[in-house]
Amino acid sequence: MSLFSLGVTLTFVVLAMLLSIGLKLGVEKDMLIATVRSAVQLLVIGYILQIVFSAQHVWFILLIVTVMILVAAQNASKRGKGLPQVFWRVLAAITLTELITQGLLVGLHVVSWTPQYIIPISGMIIGNAMVVSGLLLNRLQAEANARKNEILVLLSLGATPRQSSRFVLKQAIRAAMIPTIDGMKTMGLVQLPGMMTGQIIAGADPVQAVRYQLLIVFAFIASAALTSIALGYLTYPTLFNEQQQLVIRSDG
Repeated sequence: MSLFSLGVTLTFVVLAMLLSIGLKLGVEKDMLIATVRSAVQLLVIGYILQIVFSAQHVWFILLIVTVMILVAAQNASKRGKGLPQVFWRVLAAITLTELITQGLLVGLHVVSWTPQYIIPISGMIIGNAMVVSGLLLNRLQAEANARKNEILVLLSLGATPRQSSRFVLKQAIRAAMIPTIDGMKTMGLVQLPGMMTGQIIAGADPVQAVRYQLLIVFAFIASAALTSIALGYLTYPTLFNEQQQLVIRSDG
């Protein structure tokens, strides 16, 4: 794609901004900022990846993946505002997910330890884990607030924090996983996934592109399960204080 063709696609952004202005939605400034940021960020990472791919150095891979995890954890932890040490809990959950999924892919020789495979696949897995983490944190606090009376009764009857919050935790984990599961159900019918579409546009064999996309889809479901379960069990104790009393945070 030429730079001119890419520039023409800005028409979509202009159209969206005009609609926002016409309907007085007030999001045109956010659209402009998002457009500039996404363009700059993608161009920068494109040039960085050129260097990394040519160098083929393991430390470059680890550095980029580490930055991805840190940024994802920082963004997702905003959904858990008010929870103690939420950033570190999200960081641990996403790191665990990345280590297990990529460890299996590389260990079973599904993909090779090269930047061309590790970085894009890690980006998609970490991105999915970030979304799942945000959903988990949001739903966990919402469920705890909605069921606070039930939890308080169970605590008064001698239940432990884990026992009293079991249903809340289960519902939060389930809610965090549902979008990934629903996305899998309609894949190929409602949408053609990004990795598959990109490979086909680049001239790859469609069947081969589908195989790589299935790899990502299967990794996504593992990512959703691992992240939501790990983060759920790491985070639910923060709903209680040292005296095992429920702490309701209205700003969560």
